[in-house]
Amino acid sequence: MQQPRLNHVQCLDTRGLHRTAYWEWGDAANPKVLVCAHGLSRQGRDFDALAQSLLSEYRVVCPDVVGRGQSDWLADPLGYQLPAYVSDMVTLLARVDAQTLHWVGTSMGGLIGLGLASLPRSPIQRLVLNDVGPTIQPEAIQRIGAYLGLPMHWSSLEEAADYMLTISKGFGTHTREQWLALTRPMLKPDGDGFKPHYDPQIAVPFRAMTPEMAAAGEASLWKAYDAVKCPTLLLRGADSDLLTRDTALAMTQRGPKARLHEFSNVGHAPMIVVPEQIAVVREFLLSP
Repeated sequence: MQQPRLNHVQCLDTRGLHRTAYWEWGDAANPKVLVCAHGLSRQGRDFDALAQSLLSEYRVVCPDVVGRGQSDWLADPLGYQLPAYVSDMVTLLARVDAQTLHWVGTSMGGLIGLGLASLPRSPIQRLVLNDVGPTIQPEAIQRIGAYLGLPMHWSSLEEAADYMLTISKGFGTHTREQWLALTRPMLKPDGDGFKPHYDPQIAVPFRAMTPEMAAAGEASLWKAYDAVKCPTLLLRGADSDLLTRDTALAMTQRGPKARLHEFSNVGHAPMIVVPEQIAVVREFLLSP
């Protein structure tokens, strides 16, 4: 099984520079690039299975968004916000110099892709939004906020995997081997065990969100969605608590009029590891 290459690119923030890590699969000279962007507390290795299935067609680039995985942590926690992530990805896209650019984004990674795809002269030619849209349910925010940034320590990979299963039931059914593979990159060595890979400070702006800020953000995201011009696939876990079916259906009627595909027995969010989910994404990205 091929392993990805780990690279870094320097990005600008309010306190100076930080390094954003990205995992790269496939031919480094391939001008056809697929960027896969992860969710709020995840990291780029979530897409190993998808990347393996597409590396013969694309150079697959899977960033660790700043504060996660192998990327630097920010000095100012208020920098952990969507506009800054979009800015970092503009820098990354300049580095990869794609002639053809497709984007798959799960949850937060989908919102980053949405922000990029809505810009005038955006290079994104196909967009996959995985279980996210402009309207995000407060119940999901509360659920995620209940564990985000908590100090954690596990004595083993197995113990960490068992804990992460308790907060990730929406991801759907995976084999133990698949789940351990999804868990391993989520850990950093910590004394005689492990801790989460991400900066706990990513929770600061998340917890500072007020209803007024959320409403303004939602209006801004719908405006961005309506500006997207490229073909768009919307994936939804049929039991998702973050993306309601009403929001998903509205997304099929306005803006890029996304094609909707729902996965049964999955909540927030499908991990695009099981063959059925990979096949849906492949078909959309590679169709004429």
